[in-house]
Amino acid sequence: MNETLYNTINNVLVNLINEIWQLEEKAIITEEFKDLTNNDIHVIEAVGPGRGNNMSAIAKKLNITVGSLTTAIDGLVKKAYAIRNRSEEDRRVVYVQLTDKGIKAFHHHADYHRQMTEAILKKLSPDELPVLMKMLDALTEFFTGYKAVHSS
Repeated sequence: MNETLYNTINNVLVNLINEIWQLEEKAIITEEFKDLTNNDIHVIEAVGPGRGNNMSAIAKKLNITVGSLTTAIDGLVKKAYAIRNRSEEDRRVVYVQLTDKGIKAFHHHADYHRQMTEAILKKLSPDELPVLMKMLDALTEFFTGYKAVHSS
């Protein structure tokens, strides 16, 4: 691969990742959700709507410690986006569930992701989709491998 093409791809990837993070925050943190951070919204996404999940499962999904998640959930409980419930079977197990306000934030975030995905898909022909999938698979494989090597 020539150096110019390599540098172009590298710059696009680095800028794209930064842009997604910054734009997502601007799109998601509206007047209604101005008390949330980008991290808050990703914790809300990991908790998800429904009956909730235990702290360990949520922390694993986010690839953070239960201690870090506890701090994040404390903030979301204080802001009324989530509630905690202890398991009836094992009082050591804590479940987190989104409140109506949290569910609304969850759907707001999901709508942003839907708009982003639809905008990409509108630009591609059916013949181009396999190339996109191959590229996304390569990125996923890189990040998964990198995480496995560097999280020890």
